[in-house]
Amino acid sequence: MKKFLLLVCLVLTTRIALAAVGCDLNDPDRDIARLFPTSSGYKTVYLSIKTSGGEAMLRRVEQRLGDSFHGLYETIEVPYTLYEVYKGKEKIGYVHGVNEKGDYGGIQVFLSLGTDGAIQSLYIQKLTSRAAKELRSRPFGAQFEGLRLKDFRNYHPASGQIPESGPLSTLKNPAPAAGKDFEHVLRAVKKNLILMDEFVFSKEKS
Repeated sequence: MKKFLLLVCLVLTTRIALAAVGCDLNDPDRDIARLFPTSSGYKTVYLSIKTSGGEAMLRRVEQRLGDSFHGLYETIEVPYTLYEVYKGKEKIGYVHGVNEKGDYGGIQVFLSLGTDGAIQSLYIQKLTSRAAKELRSRPFGAQFEGLRLKDFRNYHPASGQIPESGPLSTLKNPAPAAGKDFEHVLRAVKKNLILMDEFVFSKEKS
């Protein structure tokens, strides 16, 4: 009986822990210095859709994404960690990551963004895939540099089809035979950009 109760407690504890899966840099000091070589420090801010806009914000994010949120990585309670990056007293950019469900497990996709919202670099911290080496390579990540949220307007994750024209039309899948993890990364990038617009850039404009 005691063993059974212990097992139940462990299961409940695990479910609670997994109910809101956040996405943090494993080594913020190292990673931010690498992503922003001229930075002198950073500030960590914790956000969630629940505390930033609630159900209305969730529906808006889903509409902008063109896909519904689902699973442990996409609940209204999921905590998001935003790193505001500074050079002296000047804010020079942001680093923000999201979790995404991949073919073989979770994917953690971070973007470093300028204060204008443009992608400076893509960093895939976690990826279990046959295409992990290719998708985490420098040439693949370089394809996203300079892209903005508006460039993903016509990309619909539910279909996975890249627009035939526009900035995304030149994106190349480095491992076409490795399942849909390329599409999962693109969905994560668009979701990341939308959340950053909701959390940061739209508020700065208002």
